[in-house]
Amino acid sequence: MIAIPHEFEQSTVAREGEKGAAWVAELPFLVEELLGRWECVPDGDVLHGGVGLVVPVRGAGHGPAVLKVSFPHPGNVHEPHAFAAWGGHGAVRLYARDDARFAMLLERAHTDTLAECGDPDEMVVVAGRISRRLAVPAPSGLPRQSERAAEWERRLLVDAEEFEGALPRRVLEAALATVRELGPGQPDVMIHGDLHPRNILRADREPWLAVDPKGYVGDPAWDGGTLLKSMGLVFIGVDDPGKEVHRALDLFADAAELDPVRVRRWGQLHAVEAAYWARRHGFRRARGGPELDRLTALAEHLAQALTA
Repeated sequence: MIAIPHEFEQSTVAREGEKGAAWVAELPFLVEELLGRWECVPDGDVLHGGVGLVVPVRGAGHGPAVLKVSFPHPGNVHEPHAFAAWGGHGAVRLYARDDARFAMLLERAHTDTLAECGDPDEMVVVAGRISRRLAVPAPSGLPRQSERAAEWERRLLVDAEEFEGALPRRVLEAALATVRELGPGQPDVMIHGDLHPRNILRADREPWLAVDPKGYVGDPAWDGGTLLKSMGLVFIGVDDPGKEVHRALDLFADAAELDPVRVRRWGQLHAVEAAYWARRHGFRRARGGPELDRLTALAEHLAQALTA
């Protein structure tokens, strides 16, 4: 029976409380049951992400795979639907699934991510090409980004009132215009929903494959903004962050075959949201102090630089 990594156990219990502790206690037995059902055996060290345990396995009928079991949460519900829709094009293949257990048997990729390539331009271009391949017609029943537009607007107005003066009025108005004009009419195509370099892995079948999708339906240009937020630290050390973020989003738009104006508008909205989020919650790498001040200032600068 597998051993649960201590760090994963601690973080799950800290985040989910008693429900998390109960789930972690049952997890070795659940993994054992799934290994037997899907005729797999462990084949390497047990890994984990933020909410999911990943067990490298080998089995009949497919090559090297991983058994992924995630903590039951609404944000994880549609991950297998996305993999099924893509059929291995731009993302790892889905071999088997148990939606009630939040479990999947997936094609195994390598552990090194696009974030480790060391070249920001390559990160942006590869992510754009992946985004283009993932933009397939969406199956029915998946959450639509368009349904979130009203909540995006409400949250922006609450943040603007609470943190009055944090951003120039024209920056807020541009973000609100994006939500009102682009939010309700998004296309019915699959998007990753959390596209960033750490969710793109080196692989054997293709150079890079996406993992950990949210399974949203919406505008592929929106994912340019998620990429922007994840790469914030790339821009913090350059002479002109505003110029570099424009160039990066244009590279993404070209690689993804998207309208660059639309990509920049979504990117500006993400930057505005990040600036307000920093003031309300801080960031994972900085909850306070000079580092948070520096990251908050960067988010605010990028939000202004992307405002037309």
